[in-house]
Amino acid sequence: MTAFVLGTGLMLLAHSMPAADQSSAAGALTASPRNRSLAMTDKQKVHAVGRTSVKSYRPTPFDEVAGAPTLSDIRVTETFSGDIEGEGVAQVVQAAHAGGAATFVGLERVRGAIGARKGTFLLEVHGTVAGKDMTAEWSVVSGSATGELKGLRGQGGFRAKLGEHGDVWLDYEFQAH
Repeated sequence: MTAFVLGTGLMLLAHSMPAADQSSAAGALTASPRNRSLAMTDKQKVHAVGRTSVKSYRPTPFDEVAGAPTLSDIRVTETFSGDIEGEGVAQVVQAAHAGGAATFVGLERVRGAIGARKGTFLLEVHGTVAGKDMTAEWSVVSGSATGELKGLRGQGGFRAKLGEHGDVWLDYEFQAH
């Protein structure tokens, strides 16, 4: 059986600013107060990284054809540590070849906190398994965040060795709602 690790545990690392905004931010130090306030309101994305651990992994094959990938419905629960604390529940559809390679898509609800903000949000995930290496990209589903996380937007992904923790990242921001 292939172990499936969905990584979503995140740890806040540092604020980053797109290169285009760096020159305007540098200029804001010497600009007039009016221009300085405009530069300070520019959107900034936060780059977060971290780890996650899978608590449960339940695959259920639902379509098998000789010589073709097996389709499985997979339910995953995992724990987050770091500056994002909480749990995730994912429902994934995976197409797995007999040799172990696979492609998957799914949705995950994350319940927890990012920094001091608490709430929930959904991640849309798609990725691949090649040998023992799993990689995926994800994005926050627009309008899915609740509580103090309302307005959360972002993209990221994860890398993992099958059966091990996932190393994850998310570049995010909060949009006014």
